[in-house]
Amino acid sequence: MADKLIMEVYVELEPEKVVDLTGPGCKVKMLPFVGTVKGEIFNGVVAPGGVDTQVTNAVGVRNMSARYMLIGKDSAGKDCRIYVDNEGWFTNGEQPKPFTTVPTFLTDSETLAQYLHQRKFRGEGHPGEKGPIIKFYEIMD
Repeated sequence: MADKLIMEVYVELEPEKVVDLTGPGCKVKMLPFVGTVKGEIFNGVVAPGGVDTQVTNAVGVRNMSARYMLIGKDSAGKDCRIYVDNEGWFTNGEQPKPFTTVPTFLTDSETLAQYLHQRKFRGEGHPGEKGPIIKFYEIMD
């Protein structure tokens, strides 16, 4: 059974706000972003303050950790917010296309809470115009 696409985040990177450092055996880059969200369960925007922090260690393993808040309407048409914590790992510092992630969601939506808090999900990052397009799927066991 194929995994089910539940929503897509169209990331818009804010290159003028990127901060980074390079130190002995490490690199860190923080990429602020906003964006829009479309999907079966939610439609809205990425609130200001979203950031993708990418840390590359001495052996070339890169951890991507994106944390952000979505603001919009749930599938019942009610206003809600969804907090997203999305993690990914890449070897040799390279980011495959598409790249895969493990997302965790928290929400104040009565309609979506049980679903988002108890099911398993995966993410895929695809190249987009202003930044990656993150597709979230429910894992169908």
